[in-house]
Amino acid sequence: MSMKGNMNNMMKQMQKMQKKMMQAQDELFEMSFEASAGGGMVTVVANGKKEITDVQIKEEVVDPDDIEMLQDLILAATNDVLKQIDEKTNSTMGQFTKGLNMPGMF
Repeated sequence: MSMKGNMNNMMKQMQKMQKKMMQAQDELFEMSFEASAGGGMVTVVANGKKEITDVQIKEEVVDPDDIEMLQDLILAATNDVLKQIDEKTNSTMGQFTKGLNMPGMF
């Protein structure tokens, strides 16, 4: 195979992979992630773009004398949901970079 033919082939493969990556990323963005804290007292829902889409707080956890506990539960649930998104993003997008040694990809 000529050098030029080889390059064209490689470019086609890269374009195919890029398309698959874009699809995987779009699917990730559409996904919904959920985490709760305090035994379900606080629930945070986010999408794959790391946008918080919903926060649910059970009435019984709302204590005007203990606002700090509520803040801690919201923080815990939010950090947990963001960690889930990171892990899913890394495992989903990681499959594309596994065979390639391209620094600065993900």
